[in-house]
Amino acid sequence: MRLLIGWIVFFASTLAYAGLPVQHWQLTNGAQVYFVENHNLPMLDVSIDFPAGSAYDPSTQGGLANLTRRLLSQGAGGLSDVQIADGFADVGAQLGGRFDTDRAGVTLRTLSNAEDQSAALALLTKMLSQPTFAPSIVEREKARVIASLKEAEGEPDVIAERAFQKAVFGTHPYAHRESGEIDTVTTFTGPQLLDFYRRHYSAQGAVVALIGDVSKTQADAIAQQLTAGLPPASLAASTVIPPVPPLTEAVLKTIAFPAKQSQILMGQPGVARGDPDYFALYVGNYVLGGGGFDSRLMNQVRQKRGLTYGVYSYFMPMKEAGPFQIGLKTRTDVTEQALQVVRQTLADFMAQGVTEAELTQAKNNIIGGFPLRIDSNQKILEYLAMIGFYHLPTNYLELFPQRVAAVTSEQIKQAFERTIYPDKMVTVVVGAAESIK
Repeated sequence: MRLLIGWIVFFASTLAYAGLPVQHWQLTNGAQVYFVENHNLPMLDVSIDFPAGSAYDPSTQGGLANLTRRLLSQGAGGLSDVQIADGFADVGAQLGGRFDTDRAGVTLRTLSNAEDQSAALALLTKMLSQPTFAPSIVEREKARVIASLKEAEGEPDVIAERAFQKAVFGTHPYAHRESGEIDTVTTFTGPQLLDFYRRHYSAQGAVVALIGDVSKTQADAIAQQLTAGLPPASLAASTVIPPVPPLTEAVLKTIAFPAKQSQILMGQPGVARGDPDYFALYVGNYVLGGGGFDSRLMNQVRQKRGLTYGVYSYFMPMKEAGPFQIGLKTRTDVTEQALQVVRQTLADFMAQGVTEAELTQAKNNIIGGFPLRIDSNQKILEYLAMIGFYHLPTNYLELFPQRVAAVTSEQIKQAFERTIYPDKMVTVVVGAAESIK
């Protein structure tokens, strides 16, 4: 019965997606466009992403990419930051954005009637093609970033994540801190930000995603409007990110911190987006630590021993291999015990693989929850942007439940053996620093 329910949900999720076919084309300026036509609501959701994440920061200018994206909405085309904000508010439009290691992006939600949509898109076009990076605004935003960085210096989870990132990625660009460092952010000037913008925000590297109450002809015109004034391709920097080198040995980093709890992070480089093993790893990780109370880590560390309130594991695929991470917080006096239980649970998982009962439960839960991941235009927009940026097939959403359903226990075991090396893990402990090994 459970398997039957799983297949029913699988077909329902496929049918839910089938009414939203993804259309894709390339503009003459090189920009990629991904579009889903949906007239159920009088709304349009748009995003535009660029290969301009923190991995593209020069080695001595950490935080330059982040500050550049942050300032796009803080003055453009003769308009101040206040005028831009008021302009979007006046037509009921919502401006947003995203920034990570690989990409920087801007999102817009607007009503689809001609007047409001035109006004909102005109503002977005100015932001993207005519940012001013005014000196006073640059200094203000630098101060805000620096204040945030100083505050984070006393947060154990931030300290742990930073140490983990450095230990896993070493000198690779993925080790760059997204927000940068205080001593680098302090030095940035408007001309430096403008130079980064010109080299990383060209139409050639842009991915435009749209979903909503417009036709394909209108979507094409919008994409051309948003990208027409972007910096020329002749100024564009390379978008190549080097492969992430594997770890050659285990690394243990302990950081003393005055707290009643220890923050533990374990992991290593995982997989890149589009890796053939991704779905086997995704389903297997649900069993290991991604399935909440269904997972082995939660069962062993919390339910059986009461050593934590929560423990997790995940893969974060990026353009190149992103991190695989296990994380938990535990009392300082049981830090060593919790760490050993996590290590043993991972070792047992690698040796035994998953049971058929665990596999069925994982598939049912992943496939059953899939419709909730595409139940709004904004959620679908996120997927469109990801599909475009990482060059995934346009029917990725349709394939997702099918690929999950096809995973076998043997595929999971082989995928983890190819990817995870328990004897070469990075382990970071912030809190109890003594007697940890």
